[in-house]
Amino acid sequence: MFQDTQPAQLGSTASVDAWAEFRVDHPRERLALLRQLRDHNVAVNLSSPEGLMLSTTLWALDDLRGSLSFSADDGQPQLERLVEFNEAVAVAYLDSVKLQFDLVELLLVRGARSTALQAQMPSEIYRFQRRNAYRVRTLELHSPQARLRHPAIPEMALALRVLDVSAGGCALFLPHDVPPLPAGCRFSAVQIELDADTRFATSLTLQHVTAIQPNGRGVRLGCEWTPLDGLSARALQRYIDLTQRRRRLLASR
Repeated sequence: MFQDTQPAQLGSTASVDAWAEFRVDHPRERLALLRQLRDHNVAVNLSSPEGLMLSTTLWALDDLRGSLSFSADDGQPQLERLVEFNEAVAVAYLDSVKLQFDLVELLLVRGARSTALQAQMPSEIYRFQRRNAYRVRTLELHSPQARLRHPAIPEMALALRVLDVSAGGCALFLPHDVPPLPAGCRFSAVQIELDADTRFATSLTLQHVTAIQPNGRGVRLGCEWTPLDGLSARALQRYIDLTQRRRRLLASR
């Protein structure tokens, strides 16, 4: 129902509020969700009204003043343009839950050593369950990898560990020493190697970026497959089924 990184279209002219069940109404609960984003260094994707996107993290919140502070890099050209709009929609993930909220009164605050993007505390947060697709964690024994080229640095070849797979996509591990990748970018000519019998070529779209842990030395890239051809889709499904059975056997020992 909802694409991973794109904000849900919440506007409606209907007399019945169709989004009420997804809205977090209690201020204390909203504050708790924001604190989780801050404490776990979760990637937050900001979108302007014209589709400009920026990935950041929430590093401070002031409940008394009703303000949020996001990390900001003066070297990002889209940062100034985002502030000019003076509003943005934020999308972030806490495990299998997608959070969405509006930000207004955007302001760049420059200090001696850092820059912050400030906004008013959101008056509403919407919480959506992510799309259901059975996902299996890969077996480390086979060192599953995705081989691709960095979209911003074509001469840089990457071999990224595949953390898990599903019929809809996969998660890749991006080490801390690799130049970051923004949500929304597309990887072409990706070679997926899950085991000796499961190898195929595809393209991927990066849907979201999340920290593995608060002080983790790398991030998790949640990616969506382009539609797989029949042969690749069947090979992937066999791998998922086989991996599920193997994990059950390991758990029963």
